Amino acid sequence: MSTRFPPALKPGDLVRLVSPASHVDQDDVEKTVELLEQAGFRVDLGKHVLDRHGYLAGRDEDRISDLNDAFVDSEVRAIIATRGGKGAYRIADALDFAAAHNDPKLVVGFSEITIIQLALWQHANIPSLHGTPSAFYDGLLSETTYRACLTALSSGEPLHLRSMEDVPTSSLTTSGRAEGILVGGNLDMIVTGADWLIPKLNGNILFIEDVKKAGLGHIDRQMTRLLKSGYLENIAGIAVGQFTNFDTTDGWSVVDVLRDRLALIDVPILGGLPLGHGRDALVIPIGTHAVIDADEGTLTVEAAVR
Repeated sequence: MSTRFPPALKPGDLVRLVSPASHVDQDDVEKTVELLEQAGFRVDLGKHVLDRHGYLAGRDEDRISDLNDAFVDSEVRAIIATRGGKGAYRIADALDFAAAHNDPKLVVGFSEITIIQLALWQHANIPSLHGTPSAFYDGLLSETTYRACLTALSSGEPLHLRSMEDVPTSSLTTSGRAEGILVGGNLDMIVTGADWLIPKLNGNILFIEDVKKAGLGHIDRQMTRLLKSGYLENIAGIAVGQFTNFDTTDGWSVVDVLRDRLALIDVPILGGLPLGHGRDALVIPIGTHAVIDADEGTLTVEAAVR
């Protein structure tokens, strides 16, 4: 199947907020609605957006119902996750892929939402936006992030990102040029979905970012699993974003762990990308054509909308 690009959003379009993973506070949802309405969009809420079921935003069947209702509603032009957290991996294979393919619309989110976005790319050929316009995320929303998201929602122009020296993963940059479909997002969700939901990434560029959930051994295990399983065979290149809040252990940082594992893959690597869980993180399409130029320190990505 060829890529099914959603139409670019315009003022007056309807955006729906859903909660596919962890629960969210009402105040944070209201802030997100306000931000989107300020940008000129109409906003409504999934039926279960404020539900709670343990640490989840309601029962699995209710969270998937909200997502699939948005896919089949022709008035909805974008679906925005209120937050990540936990639980999206439970429902990612139950998306209405046929409805999504027939009426493509953007799914916007990051972190846990990565697994939903990759499932849509794999099974419905729809690109997504890795990033958030939401106000909830630990106070990390900045004007930079907000404006980047609005641009990515409404512009069909390619996005150009440059490696930044103040992002520690910049030291992982090697040399060379690679092109292919940019696939990935949160490393934890890539590993979670590998082989049962998301097949091998032959010929594509892998994008990874993460935030501390455990120690450095967690990142080591994740990368080792991808390597040992052959999941990374024949990838074209690797784009590395922010790996935030990790402590140093026995003299090693998270960058040291990544360097040790990535050294086993002979492809161009571009680190230092302002993408992930840090402040001023930008927004990037997942599932569109991209070019890494490690020598120039740039990543150019085709827009997710038309």
